[in-house]
Amino acid sequence: MSIDLKPIRRALLSVTDKTGLIPFAQALAAYGVELISTGGTARTLREAGLKVLDISELTGFPEMLDGRVKTLHPRVHGGLLYIRGKAEHESAVAEHGIQPIDMVVVNLYAFEKTAAQPAVAFGHLIENIDIGGPSMVRSAAKNFEDVAIITNPGDYITLAEELHTNQGSLGRATRWRLARKAFALTAAYDTAIANALDRVQEVPSPEAPAAFETSALPLTLRINLPQVTPLRYGENPHQRAALYADGSGLGIANAIQLQGKELSYNNLVDLEACWALASEFPDPFVAIIKHTNPCGAATGSTVRDAYEKALTADPVSAFGSVIGINREVDTEAAEVIAKLFVEAIAAPSFTSESRAVFATKKNLRLVEVKPAPASPVVKQVSGGMLLQDSDAAQISEADLKIVTGRKPTPDEMASLLFAWRICKHVKSNAIVYAKGGQTLGIGAGQMSRVDAARFGAMKAILPLTGCVAASDAFFPFPDGLEVLVASGATAVIQPGGSVKDAEVIAAADRLGIAMVFTGVRHFRH
Repeated sequence: MSIDLKPIRRALLSVTDKTGLIPFAQALAAYGVELISTGGTARTLREAGLKVLDISELTGFPEMLDGRVKTLHPRVHGGLLYIRGKAEHESAVAEHGIQPIDMVVVNLYAFEKTAAQPAVAFGHLIENIDIGGPSMVRSAAKNFEDVAIITNPGDYITLAEELHTNQGSLGRATRWRLARKAFALTAAYDTAIANALDRVQEVPSPEAPAAFETSALPLTLRINLPQVTPLRYGENPHQRAALYADGSGLGIANAIQLQGKELSYNNLVDLEACWALASEFPDPFVAIIKHTNPCGAATGSTVRDAYEKALTADPVSAFGSVIGINREVDTEAAEVIAKLFVEAIAAPSFTSESRAVFATKKNLRLVEVKPAPASPVVKQVSGGMLLQDSDAAQISEADLKIVTGRKPTPDEMASLLFAWRICKHVKSNAIVYAKGGQTLGIGAGQMSRVDAARFGAMKAILPLTGCVAASDAFFPFPDGLEVLVASGATAVIQPGGSVKDAEVIAAADRLGIAMVFTGVRHFRH
């Protein structure tokens, strides 16, 4: 036998998630492995006809304190931690009657699920902090040279196959792989506990709800996400990249890719941008994105209608774009979208007929996304990170302040609110020209607001006469407003708040347009 191989003669099994447990335990028993177990796991194994030694028989001490103390014992941790073949260790375990444990199969109390329960009782939350499980995981993982630690039911099949190949033994590389996963698990588990308890500012009684504080930002920023997949490269070929996800099944990171080439770093960034924009609208909506900025966006009576309006706004920039859609994609929409070279499409679902249409475009990535709740935004800076709330501010007509003598018409008001939602998703400085639920021209990421107004007008293919315009921040001088009006805008929506507001309002009255203030800014850096 290779010195890298270590036989498995005794295994301790104690799991919350019993998926695949019985077949794996049967595979162990087939190689004469003695099974030791606790509580419900032991009962499940016995019901399957397996011979099991209770943990209390191993330790000579009963499970007690409602199960809080069962594996916290020298005969458990001594059996895990002692170094086989080391004279001092062999002597110590022999003196105290400690037998080796060669494998631990453990998963932990579902603390995160408990913390996610509405109004979970504080005492119940605390009770679901696993102590014995993580302790065994760490002991077994530390002594990986002699012990195999299994924390994921997804590993059972491959491990059973390796046991079969090696006549009941596991290799050193496998034990090391399992140990790394185990330490990652305990780190993530402790992070989840610390993050949840950080949000309980005042200690409640055990029976009272945990009363999580949701308004305060965390005192310590802990990020612990498993890698989903390495990416070919980052924004550029010389940069390494990978995708990490929270495993919730929600949002772009957990989306299901239905077809096409593997997603790139830039695809994922653009998909997030177009999905976030598409999610803003209740009516059928399509956002066509290039480099995170919309080049065309529109609502419509159907997805096809919305797409055709969005495409008309800037068909040149739409080549090689990423598209976000807030409705199921049907055949009619698929047939027109398939005529354009598109990198990727994000939508909540695709009909089987639409997928058949897209199947002819082998490289096109189709991605099904489930909506995720708004989450804080994290950005890295040298030496640290920035954290902020998501920009979830919503504006309705009732929130607007009309500051000009002329009021917006009903059609202008609808277009202003539409343009304002789009402007929130355009890089600053941002100007959006729009009309009738359709963008006409977008000035994005300019160093000057006047230049953003000029650039948006320059990009327009459709006539701007009678349109409205949105600005993500206030006009510091009247010149930007004058460019909008000269380009064809008859109504403007902006935050207000400049020391020059009076001059800008006077300019709007002189030019005969309507202008409204939101009181909310949408900078996007």
